[in-house]
Amino acid sequence: MIQNQKILENKINIKFKNKKLLSLSLIHKSFDILSNNEKLEFLGDRVLALVLSKKLFNLYPYESEGNLDKKFASLVNRKTCLKISKNLELEKFLILGNTYKKNSKIEDKILSDACEALIGSIYLDSGYKVVENFILKFWNDEIKKSAKIEIDSKTKLQEYSLKRFQKLPIYKVLAYKGPQHIPSYKVSVKIYGSKFFFGVGNSKKIAEHDAAKKLLKDLKIK
Repeated sequence: MIQNQKILENKINIKFKNKKLLSLSLIHKSFDILSNNEKLEFLGDRVLALVLSKKLFNLYPYESEGNLDKKFASLVNRKTCLKISKNLELEKFLILGNTYKKNSKIEDKILSDACEALIGSIYLDSGYKVVENFILKFWNDEIKKSAKIEIDSKTKLQEYSLKRFQKLPIYKVLAYKGPQHIPSYKVSVKIYGSKFFFGVGNSKKIAEHDAAKKLLKDLKIK
């Protein structure tokens, strides 16, 4: 176990002062129901959120809250934490109960939770600056990808309408036709002071997005 921890420390380039914290971050509840990484995962989740929120806030000073929220969600979701966990090969260091030792595949949730638990242990052992550097290093590619994430038309219109008029856009289904497996919807949308714009699609959601896109185009909002 100690040898494995040294390998992990070298991989993340952090030397733990309290080795027990590192060990605890790798213990799944299937191995020890009382002393495991669940509380460290709880802490790590919050630390990760703080670091990435701060990074996005500084990186995109002119983005709307809605855009920042969407970028943030892409960085802290289970899929991204799982990817980081696999990049770090955390599955090689996890301490699991016999049930999991017999299986060739470890559940995705266990791996993503372990990533957050590791973050929690780094924070407790080395403080904010060290854990911030760790996160920004291993999330660097994902942060770059967040620049390409665009907010959808319906959300963009809602943000505009609330900010400008403190009112939500008004959508209305005007027509529904076609067989159940290939439906066709027609909807209208308007905001305060605008005319009606119309959208069509194979679902209500698609039709609403189409209508919102047309209204945004009329407002010259990209």
